[in-house]
Amino acid sequence: MGERRSLGRGFGWLWAAYAVSTLGTYLALDAFPLIAVLVLDAGPAQVSLLAAAGLAVGAAVAVPLGPWVEFRRKRPVMVAMDVVRCAALLSVPAAYALGRLTFAQLVVVSVAVAAADIAFRAASGACLKALVRPGDLLAANGRFESTTWTATALGPPLGGAAIGVLGPVTTVVANAVSYLLSALALRAIPGQEPRPARPARAEGTGGPRAGGLLEGWRYILGHATLRPLFLHTVLFNSLLMATSPLLLSLMVGELGFAPWQYGLAFGVPCLGGLLGARLAPRLVARYGRHRVLLASGTLRVVWPVALVCVGPGAAGLALVMAVEFALIACIGVFNPVFATYRLEQTADDRVARTLAAWTVSGNAARAGLTALWGLLAALVGARGALAAAGLLLLATPLLLPRRDGDRREEERSAERVS
Repeated sequence: MGERRSLGRGFGWLWAAYAVSTLGTYLALDAFPLIAVLVLDAGPAQVSLLAAAGLAVGAAVAVPLGPWVEFRRKRPVMVAMDVVRCAALLSVPAAYALGRLTFAQLVVVSVAVAAADIAFRAASGACLKALVRPGDLLAANGRFESTTWTATALGPPLGGAAIGVLGPVTTVVANAVSYLLSALALRAIPGQEPRPARPARAEGTGGPRAGGLLEGWRYILGHATLRPLFLHTVLFNSLLMATSPLLLSLMVGELGFAPWQYGLAFGVPCLGGLLGARLAPRLVARYGRHRVLLASGTLRVVWPVALVCVGPGAAGLALVMAVEFALIACIGVFNPVFATYRLEQTADDRVARTLAAWTVSGNAARAGLTALWGLLAALVGARGALAAAGLLLLATPLLLPRRDGDRREEERSAERVS
């Protein structure tokens, strides 16, 4: 009942912006790797390089953006980042139509989009926290998570079909348009956003820029519960995503699956994410946040290693869909609980820097592991690299916090009072 209550007009427009851009993103899921394979005849190592270079350079470019975003109105920043992503993506179909599309251009566009993504995420977390009451954050993040998995379920099959019928750059155009629509929705959020106050410059310092993004990392690493969550999520997401180009290359290249079949294999299982996101608030209410984080964070690592066994035909497709459904259902429970806790534990004047530091770290780690797993695949094959990632994923729950951070703070407060 509580999950369906209105969270206000401002959140409604923010949610609409998120929904349309997320649908565009998942329509174009793996669009660049597919273009690289189908148009530029790229192999597994090049596909991994494309993913890694965009993330790594994008993360480096975005390092100064966290502090820059922190002390500016968030909605104009988000609109600007949507426009940047739209313009960058539209350059790809333009070059393709002129017969000038190159691998280098795909890398440059990946960098621009990755950097804009980081700035957008840093601003959007602070924007959400300002628009929604603290008690409604879990419901809001649950709706975002449900939207993500609905878009992921619908987007890849539709995107794969669109590529098959209309050509390889069709979904890139759709993604660019989705960012434009997102910008319009953000502009419709009512009310005047106040300008964030800048802290006074300390003598001998450069003001807010002096700490820069380092303040975000200091905040994370100095927090007893955020630190292990940071290490766990960065490693888990990086290992999981490092295998994505390899699985695409294995399925579309070696095993001969059509693009629409690849999209179907990852689209339908995302209904598990929708189920998990809807269950998350109920599970937290019944078992508590910490238990849900531990259980879902542990269960989600047991599935990926089974992807080593994927084969051709209907049986292989069914195996991928079953593994992905179980994996994504666990992720769907974990993500909104984790995202809510992270916002609750972050001071209002550090949200943008903390989220930017988190995302920069995640993208850099993902880039490094994607490149490393591309080299590993060149040495031992895609299946061997998938097996190595799956085995390492099994160890990541050891990084989850053993105790609830809020409970620890309550115990310390009680000790001080007594």
